[in-house]
Amino acid sequence: MPQPAQVAKARLQEIRLADGDRPSEVTDESATLEVPFNPESLKVTYSNTVVGGDQSGGSAIQFVSRSSTKLAVDLWFDVSVRPELRDVRELTNKVNHFFVPVPQGEGLAPPPVRFSWGSFLFEGVMQSMDETLDLFSADGRPLRSKVALSIESQDIQSRIDTAALGSAATPGTRPQLPAVEGEGLQQMLGRSGSPEGWQAVALANGIENPRLLTPGSFIDPAPGVGVVLRR
Repeated sequence: MPQPAQVAKARLQEIRLADGDRPSEVTDESATLEVPFNPESLKVTYSNTVVGGDQSGGSAIQFVSRSSTKLAVDLWFDVSVRPELRDVRELTNKVNHFFVPVPQGEGLAPPPVRFSWGSFLFEGVMQSMDETLDLFSADGRPLRSKVALSIESQDIQSRIDTAALGSAATPGTRPQLPAVEGEGLQQMLGRSGSPEGWQAVALANGIENPRLLTPGSFIDPAPGVGVVLRR
């Protein structure tokens, strides 16, 4: 029987940064946070601060005094479909962990963080966090949150996890459909024009309740039904 498609989830992990020949490593597994919904995009900014070049009569050699790389990403958290959680801040407080200063050398500093998603890796220190609560229950409990993060590294950084590349499927060969809030599996397949065979799709994807899908999850419509996706 075909195995359900495994969707890689973005994660935040507390780490110790690389130093010389010593690679970075995770220092507190309990602080690891797997985000429930993958971000739509990642923004990476590279910058250099230069000195020199202000002499009269023409430009002079400019020297880089500081290099940095910054990652900006928006993460979504939603507990409206998770009855075991009553307040979305039960999840987003785990992001706050990376802002709390801890002993570092002779002083205090927030713990370094690794953001990973498939083959994308970025390591640095949290620079800012902007949380927007935009869905509330009838009794005033926040249920949905958008968290805008900025992580900075004090060097030029562009890392690729080659191990993740080795297990990836060829892009475009196995298209998947995103689940929409309040939509069942048969309705989802109806959007692609082929609602028949939803039982086989549910079995192949390990779906226990075809009438209630997790918003943001991706379903492989191919097993057993031969769905043709419309553009």
